[in-house]
Amino acid sequence: MTQIEQLLKYQEEDSKLLKIEKEAAGSSEWKNYSQAKSFLTKVPEKLEAMDSKACEIESELKKIDAKYQDIAETLSDFENLDDLVDEGADIAFYKKNATQLLEKLKSLKAEINAKSKTIKEADEEYKALKKKTISVQKQYTEFATAYQEYKKGKLDEMEQIKGELKKLAAKLEPEVLKRYEVKRSERIFPIICCVANERCSKCGMELSIADKEKIARGEVTECENCHRFLYKE
Repeated sequence: MTQIEQLLKYQEEDSKLLKIEKEAAGSSEWKNYSQAKSFLTKVPEKLEAMDSKACEIESELKKIDAKYQDIAETLSDFENLDDLVDEGADIAFYKKNATQLLEKLKSLKAEINAKSKTIKEADEEYKALKKKTISVQKQYTEFATAYQEYKKGKLDEMEQIKGELKKLAAKLEPEVLKRYEVKRSERIFPIICCVANERCSKCGMELSIADKEKIARGEVTECENCHRFLYKE
C-alpha cells in the first residue's frame, strides 16, 4: 500500500476525531467555560488599567488643588479691602482682580464638576467589575466541572480513535506524518484530495508536469497553491 493510500486511511479515521473536536468546540459547556476563563484572565489587565486611570485622576486633582491654593492666596488680598480703600487704594485695580478671580473660579468649578463625573464613572466601573468578577468566579467552577463532565462522555470515543490513528501512523513515514500534522494544525481539511482533470479538486490549481509524474509514481505530492496532499483515483 502506497503512502498516499495510507494517508487516506489515516485521514478517514482522523476526520472522526475532528468531528468530535468541532462538536466540543461548539458545545455550550465549552463556550461557557472558555468565556468565563477568558474574562478572569483579562481581569488583572483591566484592574491595572483602572489603577493607571486612578493615578491619572490623582495627578489631575493635585493640579486642581494647586489652582485652588492660587485663588485662596489671591483672596487674601481682599481681606482688608475696606481699610485699603479708606487709605486711598486704587479701586479699579481690585475690581480688575475680582473679575479675573471670578473667571478662575468659574473655570475651577467646571474642572471640579468634570472630575467629579470622571471619579463617579470610575467608581461605578470598578464596582461593576468587582461584582461581575465575583459572579464569574462562582460560575467558573460550575462551568469547568460541566465541561470536564462533557469531555468524559467523549473521552472513550476519542481514545478509541486515537488508538486507531496510532496504528495507522506506524505505517506512515515520519516526515509525511509530520507534514500532515502541520497542515491539520493550520486547519487545512481535508488534507488529502483527489486530482480532477489534472487539477487540484479543492482549489483548481493545474498540476505541473513534475507533479503529474510524481503522482503517477505514487509519491506524496503537495498542491503548489493550497498545499494539500494530492492523489489520483
